[in-house]
Amino acid sequence: MSNTINYRINGRIRAREVRLVGANNENHGVVSIQEALRLARDAELDLVEVAPNSDPPVCRIMDYGKFAYEKTRKEREARKNQKKVETKTIKLKPKIAQFHRDLRVKRAREWLEEGKKVRVMVRFQGREIQYTEIGKQLIMGVAKELEEFAEIEQRPNMEGWSMSMVLAPKSATK
Repeated sequence: MSNTINYRINGRIRAREVRLVGANNENHGVVSIQEALRLARDAELDLVEVAPNSDPPVCRIMDYGKFAYEKTRKEREARKNQKKVETKTIKLKPKIAQFHRDLRVKRAREWLEEGKKVRVMVRFQGREIQYTEIGKQLIMGVAKELEEFAEIEQRPNMEGWSMSMVLAPKSATK
């Protein structure tokens, strides 16, 4: 996994003394690294440095393979339970016909009711870029029509040849 912590185990631990926690959570206190490694070998388990930044570092006697497996399984479960908000985009042009604009607003309303975010984007072509206020009026008109379903999450801003704004569903913002 990309966000897992790489623990030092057994011979890779560099400290001379460590605070040792046994396999059954018993506290052995501060012991030399040789003594800690001997206790881990006797128990047929690994010595794992769990808190390298403390003074002295905290090490635990455990089965590292089992520990790593459990950790990745928990991370996978956590990712599975995350709710990812999808963002949908409606694209408009400054010279769009009212019928086409209404279709896109209707589609955006459906997405907002489903709990999705909507990015409203106006794409300028050629000399239309000189009239960005027309695009801003268009975007704000769409936001006005959808104000009972959505709140403005990101105000209109220019990005190259397009202007965009993000609307979030009202239920998600509360």
